[in-house]
Amino acid sequence: MSANVTSIGLKGLEGYAVQVEVQVVEGMESIVVVGLPDASVKESKERVSAALRSLGFSLVDMKVIINLSPAEQKKNGPLFDLAIAIGVLKSGDFLKDEVPKNAGFIGALSLDGSVLPVEGMIAAILAAKKLKLRTLYLPYDPSIPSIDIPGLELVYIETIRDVLDVLSGQQLIPFARTEEKREEKQTIDRDFNQIIGHEFAKRAMEIAASGEHFLLMDGPPGCGKSLLAETFRSILPPLTKEAQLEKISLYQLAGAPYTSITLPPYRHPHHSASAVSIIGGGTNPKPGEVSLAHRGVLFLDELGEFSKKTLDMLRQPLENETVTISRAHSTVTYPAKFIFLAAMNPCPCGYYGSKDQYCTCSDKQIKAYKSRVSGPILDRMDLLLSLKAVNLKNHDFAGMESSKDIMERVRQARERQYLRYGREICNGSVPFEELIKKSPLTPQQQKDIQQLSIQYGLSNRVQIKIIRLARTISDLMGEEAITEAALTEALSFRKLSRTSPVSLTGEDSGMIYN
Repeated sequence: MSANVTSIGLKGLEGYAVQVEVQVVEGMESIVVVGLPDASVKESKERVSAALRSLGFSLVDMKVIINLSPAEQKKNGPLFDLAIAIGVLKSGDFLKDEVPKNAGFIGALSLDGSVLPVEGMIAAILAAKKLKLRTLYLPYDPSIPSIDIPGLELVYIETIRDVLDVLSGQQLIPFARTEEKREEKQTIDRDFNQIIGHEFAKRAMEIAASGEHFLLMDGPPGCGKSLLAETFRSILPPLTKEAQLEKISLYQLAGAPYTSITLPPYRHPHHSASAVSIIGGGTNPKPGEVSLAHRGVLFLDELGEFSKKTLDMLRQPLENETVTISRAHSTVTYPAKFIFLAAMNPCPCGYYGSKDQYCTCSDKQIKAYKSRVSGPILDRMDLLLSLKAVNLKNHDFAGMESSKDIMERVRQARERQYLRYGREICNGSVPFEELIKKSPLTPQQQKDIQQLSIQYGLSNRVQIKIIRLARTISDLMGEEAITEAALTEALSFRKLSRTSPVSLTGEDSGMIYN
């Protein structure tokens, strides 16, 4: 008699149903696994055999054939151990009770019959919801936060014997979960009230956080670029429950540690990092820095020092909010929705345009340095800032705004966007057609932007980004429509050399547009 048990396979974060078909017949004792299993899946036959033998279920004089369907999809990982064991018990007539068709089984087996947690369990749980399973049997993992998914019952088990008891109608004693309260608190080391000056940059960061816009800073060494970027996370609202699960799933798949569940991730790779470590990859493709920054911040300091190949590979995640990694045996797609912050010096020595230090770079060196960051990457940045060193003389240290106050305005601005678009999406990533439909420009505003685009040679992408910025600024001001004041302020952020704001009438103020 054949048995059919449902499990879940993972392709990156995407889960799919795997039907574990088991047939036990008389013959020489052996276990055969088919259905494109990798080495870790092939080894499951030894784990399953030993685990069942330790529980008193002998497979002597039995030939076991296991088919993992769909047969054309390569299977990897020990996720199917529990399902295979249940299928063997059912097909071998050791298990008399019915195995529900709408139930799934995931988990690795120990040789003593214990069920152990595996990488990607949260991704498998989210996949079970999409597959409309009613019950999911899985090992208990104290590192995973409590998950309550309507319509899906999670049955935490410790051994194969627990599964048999539940299938026979017995009740298990629930695991005592000890939630760590410290992880639910927002603990930020840096605060904006500790940063002296840079009011224009702080305003830019508030706008970037509110609409999930990308920001590039340039300026001499020590002017505060890295400090501003490191403090940026302190004004981001806590992650939603769904975002928390996505974060933990990606970190588990990558085998990377994390310190907090509720805080948005902040990734700061060094410029010597390889393209694979930033984008993701490997024989079995793992998430890279762009995916570990999902729902948070990716900060690239010394942008001009990164290899041109690495920066060009950033185009896909910046545009599509996903990264696709293709290998000979599989193609994996990971989410990569993050706020991109970058910083660079104006020249190789860092002091071009400085009033305090002498620049030793030639025009050729400066041009070569700036050309390391391609036009398409600059085109994808929403806000461009030039920073100068702050003069502490006669500076008023009182009355500086805290990150908590700024975060509250960011939260309110995001709530307005969520309400406008009917889902959790911000102005920086919402389809432009939807944005302009919800917030149309007046004929005069359209005319002014067209004149400025001709005067400064703005690309279509830059024009769209100016409108997106203006929509976010209007949300911060609580305005229903895009205002001219918001458009004027949005235009002032499209530069890498700032002297004074530009007016919407297009009067030249010495700005360098990109």
